[in-house]
Amino acid sequence: MKWRGRRGSRNIQDRRGQRTRGRSSINIGGGRGRVGRAGAGGGLGLLAVVVIGLFLGVDLSSLMGQSGGAPLSSSEPREMTAQDREMGEFVSVVLADTEDVWADILPQQAGQNYRAAMLVLFSGATQSQCGGADAATGPFYCPPENSIFLDTDFFITLEQRLGAGGDFAAAYVIAHEVAHHVQNELGILSQANRARSQSSQVRSNEISVMIELQADCFAGVWAREADRRWNILERGDIAEALNAARQIGDDTLQRNSGRLVQPHTFTHGTSEQRQRWFARGFESGQMAQCNTFEARSL
Repeated sequence: MKWRGRRGSRNIQDRRGQRTRGRSSINIGGGRGRVGRAGAGGGLGLLAVVVIGLFLGVDLSSLMGQSGGAPLSSSEPREMTAQDREMGEFVSVVLADTEDVWADILPQQAGQNYRAAMLVLFSGATQSQCGGADAATGPFYCPPENSIFLDTDFFITLEQRLGAGGDFAAAYVIAHEVAHHVQNELGILSQANRARSQSSQVRSNEISVMIELQADCFAGVWAREADRRWNILERGDIAEALNAARQIGDDTLQRNSGRLVQPHTFTHGTSEQRQRWFARGFESGQMAQCNTFEARSL
């Protein structure tokens, strides 16, 4: 991916190198989401818990030898390395690319102005209004803060543990989380929140899959437009994104963690579905093609 030489985003809060002590956490939503027991104001209501569980990222605890309710460990300050600084610059440029693309696409295709998300970089563990986050949580979007939380070490995990390396694989992850912010801006998340709170667990999981696949599709829409504007794609980049989508599919994660594949527990979609919906967005460049809620099949 060609990313150097373009502007970086100002909407980044860098907490790396700060000392953070995590709180206890619990898993909800089929074991995939990690949510703090208390949020701002003393506690999270049922609806907040539902929506937060839906939009947290990939839970890697089963692959990293961690149990889902373990307390987050304290994070000691660490000196920033050259690699840390370069990764911060990369994330900043990709985030700026999403800002520029969605600032045009959203008014054109959805008739709504785009308000950029904040992206919080952290190392080890941190806190959000959606609860605690650590290395096993994976990147996630927190709707109450309109913010994305990302431990850049996740990209090392993505490459070394999940076999999904490459700079455009990392860009796909960022674009997917930004897509959740786009959904939040459009009111899709609040509608999904209401639907899930009134549904059975199985139906709730199905709605979650629809949300995640739409985010994959929106990420594809972004990739197409970003390449049209800045010629960012190099040979093999789309293959990197598709491989990342495959490696974080529910069926692949369950299988690789030694568990029985259980479709009724899926909350993000199968590997094939995630690849197909990203490709659909990339090939069409149209948000209207990402309506997973009315698709005959996912």
